[in-house]
Amino acid sequence: MDKLKVLISNKQKSVKIPSGIRLLIRRCCHAVLQMENFSGSAEVSVSFISNDEIRLLNAQYRNKDSATDVLSFPLGENGTYDKNENTGAFMLGDIVISAERAFEQAELYGHTIQREIAFLTVHSMLHLLGYDHEQGGLQARQMREKEEIVLERLGVSRVESYVVQK
Repeated sequence: MDKLKVLISNKQKSVKIPSGIRLLIRRCCHAVLQMENFSGSAEVSVSFISNDEIRLLNAQYRNKDSATDVLSFPLGENGTYDKNENTGAFMLGDIVISAERAFEQAELYGHTIQREIAFLTVHSMLHLLGYDHEQGGLQARQMREKEEIVLERLGVSRVESYVVQK
């Protein structure tokens, strides 16, 4: 992989995004592309939005009238991506994360918000590269294994517990 440009925006005001999250997102995107031996330069957009906004997008694009944690909007198909005319980079697509849902899930699963956002980013990057888990089976298992490999390489693996003992 040559260069990676990750455009990150916070379009919600419900929760405060901790410092260091932008760097973590960039590291996640880079790690996925590196694991997948992606060649060339790439661009990805990551946005934090509200539960209400992600619910609207989920209804519009997936016919599911409910909030979800993350949505991926790939710009490529079968390993073919449009190129940015100005930079020559492949435009992989857009990732939208419900910041509210990410915080809720971090608490529910007993880990840090950093681990949750890292997981959602890695998961979505794999979707942008053509992986799918919707049908279950082998594809879902392969995707899950790849997620854990990347998270472990980044030091945010699932085996570590962040639950504070009382």
